[in-house]
Amino acid sequence: MKGAFLMAEQVFVDYDSRGQKRPWQKKKLQSLDYATYLEMLSLKKSARVKECGNVLEFAEDGTGKRKLARAWFCKSRLCPLCNWRRSMKASWQLEQVLEAAHKREPQDRFIFLTLTEKNAEGQELRGRIKNFAKAFEKLIHRKAVKQFLVGYVRSLEITINDLPDGGITYHHHYHVLLMVRNSYFKKGGYLSQKEWTDLWQEVLDLDYTPIVNVESVKRNKRKGTNSLVASAKETAKYQVKPGDYLTARETGEKAKVDRDLAVVKTLEEALTGLRQISFGGLLKQVRAELHLDDIEDGNLVHTTDEKVSDAVRQIIVKWNASRGNYFLTGK
Repeated sequence: MKGAFLMAEQVFVDYDSRGQKRPWQKKKLQSLDYATYLEMLSLKKSARVKECGNVLEFAEDGTGKRKLARAWFCKSRLCPLCNWRRSMKASWQLEQVLEAAHKREPQDRFIFLTLTEKNAEGQELRGRIKNFAKAFEKLIHRKAVKQFLVGYVRSLEITINDLPDGGITYHHHYHVLLMVRNSYFKKGGYLSQKEWTDLWQEVLDLDYTPIVNVESVKRNKRKGTNSLVASAKETAKYQVKPGDYLTARETGEKAKVDRDLAVVKTLEEALTGLRQISFGGLLKQVRAELHLDDIEDGNLVHTTDEKVSDAVRQIIVKWNASRGNYFLTGK
């Protein structure tokens, strides 16, 4: 039954409103792997990550509808459990912001832009990311862009590349959703992919041609085919996928453990204090007017504004370390 919990020897199973199983166990196990790596790297926050999501409290109303009401999350940037919650929160918030902005300026359009450069070595990743941000600020202030730009939301994603010789490089890139005046698509305003590429090459001061992808976002009213929502979800996805830095779970091979440790160390050093998602222009203004919580450092219990009205009971769920799963402890 949708929205219901199933009990088998008190094992906790959670389903969303679409009947899809929520990955609580998977994300908690990944978080424990991440905590182990932090401990091996002698990083003090490992203890905090181990405690992440150990106890979950859900509120249930008279119809059986349940929603997470209380929990403690570590909020570490790479914690898989926290990043899963952040991704849901970011996706929901982006949909609210985009819908509100579109209602305010219904004639304006959206463009989805992907900006890249050559992969970075581990020791240069942080500097390259900072330079990326500076280049983006230059880009949106170029006359060819500024004249039609209404607002934007920009997110950073990093993928890991394993080289044949055992080396590792990091592919950092931006996903950008631009809100633009309708006049952009008329003669004299539209920028081709080559023009976007040339502008990005210029602001990054590159001696090679970077890969840039640009596409218009179509608002299709048929359910499930709205590419604006799809673009929002793409922008809101994980900064780094857990599978990219937790590769040793299945085999425990020393080579993979060493590789994962190197990646986690690099990412911890590179991402500290840097934001994944940023807003600008009208989208930033609308977000402030909606009084939305901070995506990255804010509340990870309430990922939407959905509430359980007239809760009649609470359900407590606890992590059992020896059995590697969540179990119901009471109602």
